[in-house]
Amino acid sequence: MKKLLSPVISLFIIFSLFSQTVFAEEKQAELSDDSKSAILIEKDTGTILYEKNVHEKLPPASMTKIMTMLLIMEAIESGQISMDDQVRTSEHAASMGGSQIFLEPGEEMTVKEMLMGIAVVSANDASVAMAEHIAGSEEGFIDMMNKRAKKLGLNDTQFKNTTGLPEKDHYSTAYDMAMMAKELLHHEKIIDFTKVYEGYLRENTDKKFWLVNTNKLVKFYPGVDGLKTGFTSEAKYCLTATAMKDGMRVIAVVFGAPTSKSRNAQVTKMLDYSFSQYATHAIHKKGKALGKVKVSKGSKKEVQAVTKDSIAALIKKGEKTDQITTEVKLDKSISAPVKKGDQVGTLIVLKDGKELSKSPLIADADVKRASWWQLYKRAFGMFTHSN
Repeated sequence: MKKLLSPVISLFIIFSLFSQTVFAEEKQAELSDDSKSAILIEKDTGTILYEKNVHEKLPPASMTKIMTMLLIMEAIESGQISMDDQVRTSEHAASMGGSQIFLEPGEEMTVKEMLMGIAVVSANDASVAMAEHIAGSEEGFIDMMNKRAKKLGLNDTQFKNTTGLPEKDHYSTAYDMAMMAKELLHHEKIIDFTKVYEGYLRENTDKKFWLVNTNKLVKFYPGVDGLKTGFTSEAKYCLTATAMKDGMRVIAVVFGAPTSKSRNAQVTKMLDYSFSQYATHAIHKKGKALGKVKVSKGSKKEVQAVTKDSIAALIKKGEKTDQITTEVKLDKSISAPVKKGDQVGTLIVLKDGKELSKSPLIADADVKRASWWQLYKRAFGMFTHSN
């Protein structure tokens, strides 16, 4: 009897393992069956929920503008430019083909209007106009784009233009695009633009221009509020989408789908999967102070370490959260000058003592170098106090 059971048990185990493998492959094909590459991540933790050929270098088409928009938002936040600045259109910017808002040479629009054109209808002319406004030239802005990608640790991305129009050696990956989108979403005001389904530019003129979002999921999938579509004959249909539901934000990326219908269907499946299977357990809000770090030779002696983004733990739906804990690790000391946003520590989220994720803690304010007089008074105060 034992001799008979042994082969049966062995066959059962082999069949079970085979079934799991087939199920996993079917599940993968079900989510993104005819794209070249795809990825699904939870935004706060960066956890990958699904992946397919995520490091394959492919033309990103107009998803390139995610980096363009990131640099625009960073320029606004740093005070280099403002939403109300007037941006003049050069002949070069006006000459861009493809998607556009038909800017004329010499025409001026505000940064806000240009950003609306880029985010909603993927305007190539507005992208180049903004690049020239920020960096002085499109070439200078492209250099900024590539440096920013490297700073984010994205080594499989190379930009040759600001628009995504076809060009040799202009490429990215599903993973890199998701990370760029994650970084862009730190600037929450970008959603005010990417969530718009339709609107107008030049509204009170005889050249009134109707904007309709190239990302149809903004209208047809509840919770989708961005980010960027892309299409060229080389890249096929691409989309980086983001959606929020029950406090959880996810990012889905598809490269190289054969049709726009297929692209939207695959992203929809990924979003459905994430919201049906996962949830987030909120821990800290963005900007939560979690300690102070000493600043050597600074105008202030210390700076607050705050969360760069909202902090949450990703869990399977129905999973218990009582074993989730956090650990704060702060730099012992940093040297002035310190810029607001510089990393000064790390927050580690653990479950049952095992690390789930790491998030940067950043300085909540600028700290300049102390003047010689400030340093003298401190030294004198220490001397008198010791006596």
